[in-house]
Amino acid sequence: MGNLDFTYHILIMSPLEILEIIAVISGIASVWFSSKESIWVYPIGLFNTVIYIYLSFKGDLFGEASVNLFYTIMSIYGWYNWLRRGKDHQLVVNISYSSKVDWAAQLLFFISVFLVIYFSLSFIKTAFAPGTIPWADGIASASAFTAMWLMTRKKVESWIWWLVTNIISIPLFYVKGYTLTAIYYSVLLVLAVVGLKEWRKKANEQSIS
Repeated sequence: MGNLDFTYHILIMSPLEILEIIAVISGIASVWFSSKESIWVYPIGLFNTVIYIYLSFKGDLFGEASVNLFYTIMSIYGWYNWLRRGKDHQLVVNISYSSKVDWAAQLLFFISVFLVIYFSLSFIKTAFAPGTIPWADGIASASAFTAMWLMTRKKVESWIWWLVTNIISIPLFYVKGYTLTAIYYSVLLVLAVVGLKEWRKKANEQSIS
């Protein structure tokens, strides 16, 4: 009887629910490949981001829509950058830590993006989408922008920014009614911890060698 109930539930799922499930699965797979420094992070990630652009617009999550549009663009760049090889046929970009200058640039980038998104969403909230939460969307979006930018450069600190994104996104999506996506970000939070640990280990090994 339980199997019949499950099958019935699948059959009556709306197209948006099915898309959300596909996006969740591809997103988890993409982050897992990223933690392993596998190039598959980008083609699978593109599949995920395109779906979430659509879902975000449907749910008045304009900050998330902008994030996923940025993800899409940066995924194409990251795919190219991770595959680049020098004259010695060795990969040009390797996992490394950010310098003090890098950190200053990251913080400036984060603050700038947050302010732009916050004030933009404050206007949208008043005029078009009262369900928007500007400060939460601003933090989640700005940290995600920063994380994705650093990910294309294989910086260990990208995972720290992913942690911020996931922590903010869990309650943000839950209050918007996207329970499955909130659970998805909970899984990504765990994977971000794993990814941070893996990339720190690889960066330390490369600095020794």
